[in-house]
Amino acid sequence: MSCASTTFAVWASAWLAGSAAPDDVLDALAPWSEAHDVLAADDVTAATTGLPGPGSAPTSTAMLLAAVRRGAPRGQARLVLPAPGDVRGLPGPGPFSDAAITAGEGVLFADAGFGVVPSPIADGVVRWTAHAVADPGPVPEYVALNEAERELRGQVRAAAAALTDLGVARHRPGVREEIAAWLRRRPHALWPGGMPPQALRVLQQADEVDAILSAASGDEPGGALSASAAVARSDALRPIATAVRVARRAAVAEAVRVLVSVPR
Repeated sequence: MSCASTTFAVWASAWLAGSAAPDDVLDALAPWSEAHDVLAADDVTAATTGLPGPGSAPTSTAMLLAAVRRGAPRGQARLVLPAPGDVRGLPGPGPFSDAAITAGEGVLFADAGFGVVPSPIADGVVRWTAHAVADPGPVPEYVALNEAERELRGQVRAAAAALTDLGVARHRPGVREEIAAWLRRRPHALWPGGMPPQALRVLQQADEVDAILSAASGDEPGGALSASAAVARSDALRPIATAVRVARRAAVAEAVRVLVSVPR
């Protein structure tokens, strides 16, 4: 589903552009966890950012925003949603990329020279770990929202057909209720005023497709798939998971572009 990094990338960019207050950013992160703290991954990053390093008490996300402002007063954030075999948007090999791949998400502040990766460290606590990034890598590929939206819909149809052909898309009583319940449980994301309507729609569609993916990935009670069928199912679902990531990155990139371009 949409992740904390999606929220932070949009709101931090809006704040840097002057279209949101610091408290707005902190409030937007609240649905993802009761508490958020921040720590630099190593002494080099601590020196670069001014954030506390290993062995120190963690600081707050307000101090993280201050570190971003010091490094790039008018910068913007890049959402990364890597997965094995799909590292688009990452700056290249290094601690930030390794951590983002493990978490499946992260936010890169290329102009500030560092990125952050969230991870739960206790019940109700998410830690944002900062990593220095000397080279942000090439500018990420541009994917138009219309294209990302079409691809998302197309992959849903293709995956449904493939699963039916493979015999692993058997009717499951209550699956619609299962998907609806999954969507109700997800944190309710907050977005800045001026958020592009199409970006909002694509983010919502990506959440809905993620719910379908979750249902399709589960086995019927008492009806576990054979190993070969499970592999076939995974192969059929992989392209749609990729389309979800691409759609989310495209939606956030468009939202950031619009929010930072508004004259202040």
